[in-house]
Amino acid sequence: MLCQACEKRQATTHIKTILNGELKEYNLCSECAQKHGYASFFGAPAFDFDKFFGSFMDGFGASKSRKRCQCCGSSFEDIAKTGKVGCAECYDVFYEELLPSIQRIHGRTAHTGKLAHAAGTEVKVRNEIAKYRSELEKAIKAQEFEKAAELRDKIKELEKCSGSDSYAQ
Repeated sequence: MLCQACEKRQATTHIKTILNGELKEYNLCSECAQKHGYASFFGAPAFDFDKFFGSFMDGFGASKSRKRCQCCGSSFEDIAKTGKVGCAECYDVFYEELLPSIQRIHGRTAHTGKLAHAAGTEVKVRNEIAKYRSELEKAIKAQEFEKAAELRDKIKELEKCSGSDSYAQ
């Protein structure tokens, strides 16, 4: 297949982009791919993701803190420079420093996506309660009090079954 940009050389790079919900696919030769900012998988990256994610952390706790992760030895300054968290323990150690960056990157700090089939029932019930709470707030704002009462009852029933009393929070 020929490169769709120059129509001279053999296409070696397949690119898929989704912009505003529209999927576009391109087949480019290595030269045109590099010209458009896409480098080879094995070559030098055209875009340095480490520096990109590290830039999100600039100014957030990157002071000369001496706090280090007991597990891997990383400091927050190391994480801010590289854009990489040293290990899973770093998320607990540097929670306060990482939180603003995670919120900026992802928009929120709690998982809201699909759950694996193997996820425990406790997690599923907690997500269902959160969904009902969101609906409850909307119903109250819309002054749909009958619907709100039904949702409140569903929440109480789920909390009773799960053994938690988080409705009182």
